Amino acid sequence: MKAYTLLFLLALSGSTLAQNFSAVEQVMLNNQKSLGDDQVLLIHKDGKILYQKALGDFKPNIQAPIGESSQWLTAALVLMLVDEGKISLDDNIGKHLPIFPKWMKGYITLRHCLANTTGIEADKSGAGKLFQKSKFATLEEEVNYYAEKRGIAQNPGTWFQYNQMGCNIAGRVLEVLTKKKFDRLIQEKLLRPLNMRFTTFSNYTAAISPFDGAKSTATDYMNFLSMLLNKGKFMGKQILSEASVNELLKIQTGAAVNKFTPPFFNSYAFSLGTWVENKEGTTISCNAQNAPFVWVDYCRGYAAILLPKKEQDVQKRELYNLLQAAVNEQMKANCR
Repeated sequence: MKAYTLLFLLALSGSTLAQNFSAVEQVMLNNQKSLGDDQVLLIHKDGKILYQKALGDFKPNIQAPIGESSQWLTAALVLMLVDEGKISLDDNIGKHLPIFPKWMKGYITLRHCLANTTGIEADKSGAGKLFQKSKFATLEEEVNYYAEKRGIAQNPGTWFQYNQMGCNIAGRVLEVLTKKKFDRLIQEKLLRPLNMRFTTFSNYTAAISPFDGAKSTATDYMNFLSMLLNKGKFMGKQILSEASVNELLKIQTGAAVNKFTPPFFNSYAFSLGTWVENKEGTTISCNAQNAPFVWVDYCRGYAAILLPKKEQDVQKRELYNLLQAAVNEQMKANCR
């Protein structure tokens, strides 16, 4: 019996019992006023869920809005079609959307769209209304509006302005290219292969938004994050090429003037639908300003998602930093 007990304890030495995530849980508990009473956190490392914590009546398999974290899925979908040779990041959008050359915007590329460097003027606030409900009935109607009614304020590639326009234009390009509606296309190409059964972009009251219109679960979204962490593989199948995953680690906006970055993302650089948190490119994220928080840390070898049940107000960056630091403290790695 003593020998068995010793072997059991040794087996647990590499498990979560060898790590103390109480500080992580405390961050969740201390910020229920900001994030809501119902939250769930998943941490994935070494091919399995390392830690899971749910507050209130929320569970990892319950669907919730994921806001701007939707755009990471859209960027991955574009890159899947790049992998298949059906499109190039440097294709002019005018090749697929004839309305843009008609309004002298056809030379904008897909790369510009996913990097928020289209040069198309934002609304009068200068920042874009990230959280307003769409006033358009279809994605086609929305994108045509950008072509017809929004001017070019700067040459594409010369300034960075964070908003929904570029990502939604990219989504419309994929619709025209594949002759499929965006929600159906992403289900077939990305979500089903990742077993993301409870993730959807469908919207029956307004236009689909590839930028911020998805609903998902913590379990579903973790499948996507683990795929990125595993260099594009999920359950032994290559979903996204390693080259395309590496493209998400590259800063795409280095030469662009920063016209607008929300305060939550200050000091980060931008890739393709992806925030690059450090110059080494070892931590990437696609947080929504009002949560969820989702990130992949290649140096420490883990991925994490904190998903609240309901959409919240814009969060403070300090909260995300605090949560991330508490998780990092339990990961044994010499990382900056």
